[in-house]
Amino acid sequence: MSPTKSRRRIHDEKLYGHFISFSCYRRSLFLRDKGARGIVIYYLAEQLKNQKGECMGFVVMLDHVHALVRFKEPGQLSTFMSQWKRRSSMGLKKLFRETFTENDLRIDLNKPMWQPRYHSFEIYSKSKAIEKIKYMHRNPVKAGLVKRSEDWLHSSARWYTDKKPVGVSLTKAF
Repeated sequence: MSPTKSRRRIHDEKLYGHFISFSCYRRSLFLRDKGARGIVIYYLAEQLKNQKGECMGFVVMLDHVHALVRFKEPGQLSTFMSQWKRRSSMGLKKLFRETFTENDLRIDLNKPMWQPRYHSFEIYSKSKAIEKIKYMHRNPVKAGLVKRSEDWLHSSARWYTDKKPVGVSLTKAF
C-alpha cells in the first residue's frame, strides 16, 4: 500500500448503525450561516427518504457534521454519503451565489465544499448509540454556541428533549 493511501476501511456489510462525521473543505466555516446549516439538514432528510434510511441523531456545526444513520440493507452508506455531500454542496453553492457577495463570504465557489472523505464508526449497541448521540448534542455547547444542547436549532437535541420537529424524521436509537 502506498504511503498516501488510507488504511481506513468503512464497514457496511452488516446492518449496523453508522456514526458518520465529515468536515467542510479545509475546516472552513461554510456553515456559519443558519441557511447553510438548513440546506445540509434538508438534504440529509431527502437522502434518507430516497434510500429508506433512518436517522437516530445529527448535528450540523459551523465547520463539520455528525449523524447517526442506519439502513435496512447493507451496502448503502457509500451511496448515501456521496449523494448527501454532492447534493448539499450544490445547494450551498447556489445559496452562496444568490445570497452573498464575494466580499461577504470570501469563498471560492470553484473549490469543494466538503473534505473528500468521511469517517464512519459502526454502532452495534444501544449504549454506544446513546453515547454518540450525547456526544453530538454536546458539540454546540462545548463550542460555546449555546448554553443548552436543545437551544442549537441544527441538531436532533430538541426532538430528544421536547419532541419538537428538527427537519429530519428521527428514530430512537435501537
